[in-house]
Amino acid sequence: MLKALTSSCLQNRFHAVTTAFTPQVRRGTDSNTPLLRVLGSLRSSNRRVPYLSRRFFCSDSTDGSESNSEAAASEAKPAEEGGDADSKASAAMVPTVFKPEDCLTVLALPLPHRPLFPGFYMHIYVKDPKVLAALLESRKRQAPYAGAFLMKDEQGTDPNVVSASDTEKNIYELKGKDMLNRLHEVGTLAQITSIKDDQVILIGHRRIRMAEVVSEEPLTVKVDHLKEQPYNKDDDVIKATSFEVLSTLRDVLKTSSLWKDHVQTYIQHIGDFNYARLADFGAAISGANKLQCQQVLEELDVHKRLQLTLELVKKEMEISKIQESIARAIEEKISGEQRRYLLNEQLKAIKKELGLETDDKTALSAKFRERLEPNKEKIPVHVMQVIEEELTKLQLLEASSSEFNVTRNYLDWLTALPWGNYSDENFDVLRAEQILDEDHYGLTDVKERILEFIAVGKLRGTSQGKIICLSGPPGVGKTSIGRSIARALNRKFYRFSVGGLSDVAEIKGHRRTYIGAMPGKMVQCLKSVGTANPLVLIDEIDKLGRGHAGDPASAMLELLDPEQNANFLDHYLDVPIDLSKVLFVCTANVVEMIPNPLLDRMEVISIAGYITDEKMHIARDYLEKATRETCGIKPEQVEVTNSALLALIENYCREAGVRNLQKQIEKIYRKIALKLVREDGEIEPQNAEVGEVEAESIHLSDEIKSKEEIQAGAESANGSNDDKASENNAEAEAQGAPVNQTQKSANEDACLQDTQETEKATESEASKTVNKVVVDSPNLADYVGKPVFHAERIYDQTPVGVVMGLAWTSMGGSTLYIETSLVEQGEGKGALNVTGQLGDVMKESAQIAHTVARTILLEKEPDNQFFANSKLHLHVPAGATPKDGPSAGCTMITSLLSLAMKKPVKKDLAMTGEVTLTGKILPIGGVKEKAIAARRSDVKTIIFPSANRRDFDELAPNVKEGLDVHFVDDYKQIFDLAF
Repeated sequence: MLKALTSSCLQNRFHAVTTAFTPQVRRGTDSNTPLLRVLGSLRSSNRRVPYLSRRFFCSDSTDGSESNSEAAASEAKPAEEGGDADSKASAAMVPTVFKPEDCLTVLALPLPHRPLFPGFYMHIYVKDPKVLAALLESRKRQAPYAGAFLMKDEQGTDPNVVSASDTEKNIYELKGKDMLNRLHEVGTLAQITSIKDDQVILIGHRRIRMAEVVSEEPLTVKVDHLKEQPYNKDDDVIKATSFEVLSTLRDVLKTSSLWKDHVQTYIQHIGDFNYARLADFGAAISGANKLQCQQVLEELDVHKRLQLTLELVKKEMEISKIQESIARAIEEKISGEQRRYLLNEQLKAIKKELGLETDDKTALSAKFRERLEPNKEKIPVHVMQVIEEELTKLQLLEASSSEFNVTRNYLDWLTALPWGNYSDENFDVLRAEQILDEDHYGLTDVKERILEFIAVGKLRGTSQGKIICLSGPPGVGKTSIGRSIARALNRKFYRFSVGGLSDVAEIKGHRRTYIGAMPGKMVQCLKSVGTANPLVLIDEIDKLGRGHAGDPASAMLELLDPEQNANFLDHYLDVPIDLSKVLFVCTANVVEMIPNPLLDRMEVISIAGYITDEKMHIARDYLEKATRETCGIKPEQVEVTNSALLALIENYCREAGVRNLQKQIEKIYRKIALKLVREDGEIEPQNAEVGEVEAESIHLSDEIKSKEEIQAGAESANGSNDDKASENNAEAEAQGAPVNQTQKSANEDACLQDTQETEKATESEASKTVNKVVVDSPNLADYVGKPVFHAERIYDQTPVGVVMGLAWTSMGGSTLYIETSLVEQGEGKGALNVTGQLGDVMKESAQIAHTVARTILLEKEPDNQFFANSKLHLHVPAGATPKDGPSAGCTMITSLLSLAMKKPVKKDLAMTGEVTLTGKILPIGGVKEKAIAARRSDVKTIIFPSANRRDFDELAPNVKEGLDVHFVDDYKQIFDLAF
């Protein structure tokens, strides 16, 4: 009983819903159906039609629908009375004399885009004249029917990508069997309603299936008429599915005005809805692709057809929602600016009414207090007091006033500083020593001082700030030492250069009254590193400028004075900052350029530069390794011999530092890289696995040539080694064990290299692999050009009037000769002429030397009137080089006396020292550089002032080894040693 009631209720509900789709003018419909009223309201609200569809609707004159067809035709008649005969005939439905079911042979028309559903109009374009003629002929024979079949897509093409023009072009080209193969079997029997030019309007009637071909041109086929499979009208599942289709259609109708248009047209022409028609209607007006629509057309099971249609209309519902959201997004984008402006204006008005103008200030204050929270207990009381006052002041200021921004920036700096926040230091001396040795070779004095600093910190439990000044020539590694110290101590590192700085405000900050005021470098440093005990490297402190904005060197006094920097006052912050825990490391090239008050506050550690032995180690262990990696060359591809490195250091890079040495090594490796790439274009990048590089492109003649060059190079290397054997042995005696080992290893390397090169030449003949590139002293010039420096020693035995002196230069030390020559003699012609681009100090030294030499000659040889009657010319060679300094007096005296007594000075003797008029020898500077210069020129006997004995004793053993040094305090001692 319940089932029967449910069934009848559902049937009544479906009838009520379906009748809603029929027009009010039809008889037997209830004009007061609620759904019809809803549809009516939807139609009335549809004010605009976006575009005209190509799909129209008509009744389906199948299975007892002839009355419907006649009714539709009768309804259409009043509208067509004013037309011509042809239009009346085309608008009329199927004539009663020829029924659709009697049509068994039809002309096959291809549909490119969508299948034609029963009850729908469609217009197509027919370009083939034969097909067009056949269609006109069938209309005249009162059989105005054709078969409309959807075309299949070409194999291997995406139906979504192919353009419509391409598809139509393909249709026009296809004929006969080709056309048949491209058509779907199931299509629609369509009535030809009108033909205008090449445009044909079709109305779908019923489903048909192709059976066989009757003729190929134009394509005519026999068809079978298809009918839906029988189904139970009272089946609950079918009813439920159809109601869901109707419900979804109704939802879509609310959103899409285009669909409302379809319904209006459809309900004017279609008869009563049934389940099959509902399915066709939903599929026909959906936006689904043609294959999905064809699937609905081919489906004869009504329930399955309803399910397929339900999927399509549901998808249409989703598409309409997406369309809505896109439209809404674009609308929001266009009106976003206006909306934002209106909302901002409303927000201002609301805040003004509620008195909430201070919101931004409250947020700022909260941010500043949040910053202070972690270190609140460590912040000094006087600083905290200033911060609280400024926070209160911030709340009272207008946000638009300039004072507000000044206060906000001031608080920003005050709260960002690391008050009392120190990094944990590492006082492990062994670790620090290891780090310093890793980064730098030599520099014992500097490393010792750093280790002392760490040791004191370990014993005290806390480290104190110190001011260390590293002085030395360019390229000795002063800046990189600072970085290594920071790493060894586990401190934060901050570097700023003061070279050319002329504004005091860079160090002490600007007053807050200036526009764009900022704190000084130290406050910026503390904010940047986030700790109160960083290592600060002040670079080029000897190059501080002095301009209209004050004297920065004087401003540095407070910063670098250990007694004052505990309360360093920055002009911007205007509160004392404790910098006593900061370790300051300054670098300078010339200490004499630093003002004395500033220099007094520093602890100067002098870095004199590197001797040849140290440069060899640095080049081998640091520079060569880094350069090889930079150039992407593997270690097994290149060998730079010790003799090549020695020649590079002696003849190209005599300066105290190693920066120029690094440049020359880079130059060598760049040329090697070019050579390797030229020989074989298939060099593997460095990150590839290490392997031999194939060199098939090298011809055998090139290999033989390269072998001959290698052998010649080896012979010349042996020859040059033999020639230099005596010089190297003499130098080895002076340098001691390390240099002896270096020389020995250089000779061994030369022998070993000959053997290896011979083996490699044999291997290359067999395996045709690229030889290792060997850089030796004979072929060094091919990579770095001609030598820059030549041997400083001009004479093996100095002639009469010539003496070797020792000089300090910015590039280290050098030897120089002082020559005196007789111009003319005559009674009373005693005079001295000086040349060689000498400075005032050396000119005065020459005058003093002339006077002292005359005194000594009178003592030794009273009868010798040489100086009284001789016009002399004293010259210091290398006239293009300016020379000045108080250390050449004793050398000049010796040169003058040598000429006067016609005695050459002792062989292998060099001297330095300034002389007074009474013959006393004064101390000189640059002892280490001068000792190295003497070693370089194979001089074994050196004369130094007695006051410099301590400086010489402090030198490294390998510098002092093999030198015969005499310390004198009066020139008479030099006289005895020289002559």
